[in-house]
Amino acid sequence: MATAQLPVSELGLAGVGARLARALELLGDWTIFSLRTVGWAVRRRPSRGTLTVCLHEIGVRSVGVVALTGTFIGMVLAVQAYAQFHKLGLDTRLGAIINLSVVRELGPVLAATMLAGRVGSAMAAELATMRITEQIDALACLGINPVHYLVVPRFLACLVLVPLLTVLADFMGVMGGAWLCFQVFHIEPHHYWHYSREYVGMYDLWTSLVKPIFFGAAIALISCHRGFNSRAGAEGVGRAATEAFVVSFIAILVIDFFLAMFFTSLYHQLWPEAAVKFI
Repeated sequence: MATAQLPVSELGLAGVGARLARALELLGDWTIFSLRTVGWAVRRRPSRGTLTVCLHEIGVRSVGVVALTGTFIGMVLAVQAYAQFHKLGLDTRLGAIINLSVVRELGPVLAATMLAGRVGSAMAAELATMRITEQIDALACLGINPVHYLVVPRFLACLVLVPLLTVLADFMGVMGGAWLCFQVFHIEPHHYWHYSREYVGMYDLWTSLVKPIFFGAAIALISCHRGFNSRAGAEGVGRAATEAFVVSFIAILVIDFFLAMFFTSLYHQLWPEAAVKFI
């Protein structure tokens, strides 16, 4: 029996090793792809026509879904936190916990996740279709660099617009939570905004703007890379769109974790005498 199981275990280890090698190969290929994109973005700006189309597609057409998502983020936080805070007699401090949570974490992360699903999947599917129909190869034959023509405008648009859309999501989250607290839970607005101003500082707003820059870059680079390396056929296009969203979502969470650790450490380095903000 032992001799019969040995080939199976060796086959399992070989499968794990092959998958690990494939993952490292994809990571290396994505790194080279990202460096080429950044290099072209620094070296030569894209044409106005391609950049304008990407700005409209990523920014203008995402305003509605981002605003709706941000509004319900704040409202859900208000509903979940009110019961616990009401038991403790801390109703007026709801503004601090709602707005701090929206600005620091939930606004940037959920807005980026929504954009990864809407924008990232669309970019991957579009570029994958161009790959399997040989349009990308046709650009190269015409002497046009596909990375500069197709990827750089999408990369720059995500880099600029994801932080702006995050500001919109944060604002709508704050307004949605405030509206529910005032109209449904009848919390005094003066104390609500007083504690919000006391606990939410400029450092929190600054970190809320820095995080989406990294999220936008990750969404664009991952989605475009998946589209450029799509397999043939309709199944390949669908797989590219799915992988773009899944990998972008994982990357957003990983980046958010490391940035949260960095910004927390930086805060204590810059203001060592400041106490940790607890409600």
